[in-house]
Amino acid sequence: MFQVGSKLPCFWQAANWPKWETVWVKVSTTVEASSGTRDYAKKHLTEAGLRSSWGAGRGSKNMTQQTQNAKRVSEEESRQASVMLETRGLKKVYGSGEKSLAILTDANLILRQGEMVAIVAPSGAGKSTLLHLLAALDTPTSGTVYFATKAIETEDDAALAEFRNRAVGFLWQRHQLLPDFTAAENVAMPLLLRGENFTSALGMARKWLAEVGLEDRADHRAGELSGGEQQRVAIARALVTGPSVLLADEPTGDLDEQNAWAVFELLERLHRTHRLTSLIATHNLKLAARCDRVLGLEHGVLQTREAAADASGAPGGEAS
Repeated sequence: MFQVGSKLPCFWQAANWPKWETVWVKVSTTVEASSGTRDYAKKHLTEAGLRSSWGAGRGSKNMTQQTQNAKRVSEEESRQASVMLETRGLKKVYGSGEKSLAILTDANLILRQGEMVAIVAPSGAGKSTLLHLLAALDTPTSGTVYFATKAIETEDDAALAEFRNRAVGFLWQRHQLLPDFTAAENVAMPLLLRGENFTSALGMARKWLAEVGLEDRADHRAGELSGGEQQRVAIARALVTGPSVLLADEPTGDLDEQNAWAVFELLERLHRTHRLTSLIATHNLKLAARCDRVLGLEHGVLQTREAAADASGAPGGEAS
């Protein structure tokens, strides 16, 4: 119960909101806790040109329905606005004529901001091909890839390079580190390629190596690191440019079970901490079950599927 002289927060809905957009106004007034509190708040808001749904009575079905409709419309608009990566009618065919091979036939994907989505399929199903198209590392035979609702222009090489360097981070199954360079130098490469000076690039690289638990290994050459350490260096390299989307192609495929689990848990933590939008291609159902959604890739088409695996266990179980 409110005490005399306490702050009374009141939430009221504006009388006229454009296109069902809900506008909430918070009013805090110092009032006495008495039977006149409600009338005082109503009077205060009336003077401000607002109408109280509370004052209309708890049984006002029309206002309740309007509020619910406004909420649904607002949620739908928010849902549409949060699409980070999308494909429409994506098709990829290698070769021509009788020797042509269709890898993707009608791949449609919507990846929303903040999601971690898994694509599961056996080897050779087209997972890598799809991720390469999403990262603009390859061009589709037909169809379009959209980033933040804008089509990726495949004819503009400079724009593609900018997109690959800043918008997406790509994590390969094999780490693809340069063996003659240190871990820090490998992580700094994407920054150096876009023109940043060596000192600042190396400093940022060391920061990211610390983030993945390899601060003490920054000056070791890539060939001096274990398989799990090399993959963590690759994760730091994929994220050092500050991308909003992480595309991971079988990131645990070359690791033993213990390291695979450790790397996946690291990806989960970085996904949450840096508010990434992540798409992970894998054939491991137990890893996939930890993601927000699981998609299957069958005959070149993406379909929603269930990952029938115990997400609490060690990695294991393959898609078929």
